[in-house]
Amino acid sequence: MRNSVSTFQKLKNEGKKISMLTAYDYSMAKIIDESGVNGILVGDSLGMVIKGEDNTLSVTVDEIIYHTKAVKKGAKNSLIVSDMPFLSYHISNEKAIENAGRIIKEGGANAVKLEGGANVINQLKAIVDAQIPVMGHLGLTPQSINALGGFKIQGKNEDAARKLIEDAKLIEKAGAFAIVLECIPKEVAELITKEISIPTIGIGAGNKCDGQILVYQDMLGMFDDFVPKFVKQYANVGNTMRESIKTYIGEVEEGFFPQDKHSFKINETELKKLY
Repeated sequence: MRNSVSTFQKLKNEGKKISMLTAYDYSMAKIIDESGVNGILVGDSLGMVIKGEDNTLSVTVDEIIYHTKAVKKGAKNSLIVSDMPFLSYHISNEKAIENAGRIIKEGGANAVKLEGGANVINQLKAIVDAQIPVMGHLGLTPQSINALGGFKIQGKNEDAARKLIEDAKLIEKAGAFAIVLECIPKEVAELITKEISIPTIGIGAGNKCDGQILVYQDMLGMFDDFVPKFVKQYANVGNTMRESIKTYIGEVEEGFFPQDKHSFKINETELKKLY
């Protein structure tokens, strides 16, 4: 049975941790899903890890739908949450509902995620009222990097921390089923987790959140240009891939690959007719 928003709430109520990872295509979604993760986020992080951009701002609703469709085919058990891209929900409640609806109907997502607190609470509530599950997102909100002055830790002083707690309560009241807390002090994340009844999913927010999420390329060590402080690399897949590709190139150049066992043959009688 597929994980649902009810599954997430049940896990929090029972004091059990929730696991989430990103995915953007069929192959990785299938592997991640078969590993038993509770939820998969089709994140606008695809702007950086798939498109190679410096940030997430260029990602479109159509791109999120495209990648969500691929993930949906590979993931049979995980709750699939898809990001609502920059400016896809800020303009009006109607536009927010329309774009969220497209992600659900065309992409096949089970829920959507949007960034912000009080500034987007009307849009969040409108989407929830349209019977679409919503995950909130507070702290370092990548769509706001120009306003935040870059990828910086949030909630480091009393006023900023209080604002995060207040926004979390507003998001809960508006009907969100969970909240991502990104790059905030672990003590503040713990306070929020205790103050609200819906699950908190941390990324760079300590281990007192109800669950955790990471970008799979980060936790598998596929990139080594920059490793965020909050990332634990569980493997070094990037090096394994590079070494395998180099071996392949060498075998091709030396004529060692393909061998007979990798090739097809024609019947000897038919072959003679060609000469």
